[in-house]
Amino acid sequence: MTETRPDPVSDTAADDGAPTAERLRSAVEAGFPTTVADLTDLVRIPSVSWPAFDPEHVARSAEAVADLVRGLGLFDVVDIRRAPVAEGGELGQPAVVARRAARNGRPTVLLYAHHDVQPPGRDEDWTSSPFEPTLRGDRLYGRGAADDKAGVMAHIAAIRAFLEVAGPDPDLGIALFIEGEEEDGSPSFSAFLREQRDLLEADAIVVADSNNWDVATPALTVALRGNVTFRLTVSTLDHASHSGMFGGAVPDAMLATVRLLDTLYDEDGAVAVSGLSSAELDTPEYDEAQLRAETGLLDGVSPIGRGTILSRIWAQPSITITGIDAPSVANASNTLIPKVSVRLSTRVAPGQDAREAYEALRAHLLAGAPFGAHVEIDDVDTGQPFLVDTSGWAVADARAAMSAAWGVEPVDIGVGGSIPFIAELVEEFPDAQILVTGVEDPDSRAHSPNESLHLGVFRRAILTEALLLARLQKRAGE
Repeated sequence: MTETRPDPVSDTAADDGAPTAERLRSAVEAGFPTTVADLTDLVRIPSVSWPAFDPEHVARSAEAVADLVRGLGLFDVVDIRRAPVAEGGELGQPAVVARRAARNGRPTVLLYAHHDVQPPGRDEDWTSSPFEPTLRGDRLYGRGAADDKAGVMAHIAAIRAFLEVAGPDPDLGIALFIEGEEEDGSPSFSAFLREQRDLLEADAIVVADSNNWDVATPALTVALRGNVTFRLTVSTLDHASHSGMFGGAVPDAMLATVRLLDTLYDEDGAVAVSGLSSAELDTPEYDEAQLRAETGLLDGVSPIGRGTILSRIWAQPSITITGIDAPSVANASNTLIPKVSVRLSTRVAPGQDAREAYEALRAHLLAGAPFGAHVEIDDVDTGQPFLVDTSGWAVADARAAMSAAWGVEPVDIGVGGSIPFIAELVEEFPDAQILVTGVEDPDSRAHSPNESLHLGVFRRAILTEALLLARLQKRAGE
């Protein structure tokens, strides 16, 4: 696939006098068929990290990634390692780590991605088999094709191109961390960072697990919402009773649950929980028509919330009921249900502590239980939101690399979803500059059926990172 892109204004410091950016572009183009072939091999491995799936597939995926990393011939250390999920507990999923020490005062950059994937869901919802990568037009379809095996391959392909231009023995320090359990909530992440700190410590960290504005415009993610998830159980009876005999006098758990959940929202669907805060973020132009096109919002169904659409997604809290344990319609009987459990997923605005947000939710639900219903909350998980400090040299270098690779200026974006481990990276490496980039676009449908990767976006993401490595190679004494 050939694309015509504007020629960038490039640095000119290559040994042979040719522009560095153009030499990197040529290296990326020449290696692109191999890159796509390597990606398809990874996508064929069903490396779902959830407990109900075969962990051998994740182990096989880690081995495949490690082989690709060893093939670069760059690193002093390449290994597959695990860390405990809890103190003295079982080990987490395998991650691939590698490191090459910096020389002559050059910085070290840590490149992060993850090789595990979401469950595929129902095969009938896919146009092609989820683990048989399929090219249709300019998109490669398959589970993990975008999220995040393309992120893994963007790192590997960028290093390949960088080495071809800079030579096999650069001064730049490079570390790799290819996680194996991000889609399962990264349960061993904190322990892994502590145990592998010497391997992972860096001046800048590139997290290749986010989105771009569209297929023609790159983006740097500067804000991420955090998350609070838990199970809410509402009880009103110690046993089921006949709804005809006692309905109208006895509140069943479903009634109490519906009434309680409704208190979480205002009339326009905005969150109505005291203590949940919003952030002040500038948002690009984004109208309702684009929202409808990207989400499949049905005709006649209105968006919810207040403020600009992107502020609702990036800078305000949201609450979603993602699951419910109750009798199915097929098994429904004329019964007053004694107990109902639901799963709540709350997105926390940047700037608010996730535990503080949990306490606000807990207080609201306990205080608002209708009819004196008994309320229990358990299985709580929190992840911190994140705001990027955009004042550092790494952000400036990343923006310059994006502009050169894409031919247009990048957009600073927020992300409504959460990547909680980034806050953990900041906690463990407080002096490192964080860059959140990615290979996805609004049509990638990560986590959904028919997930796909736009190959033009992929190509430009690889070139962006290769250009960034070249810029960092020239940087010293920061």
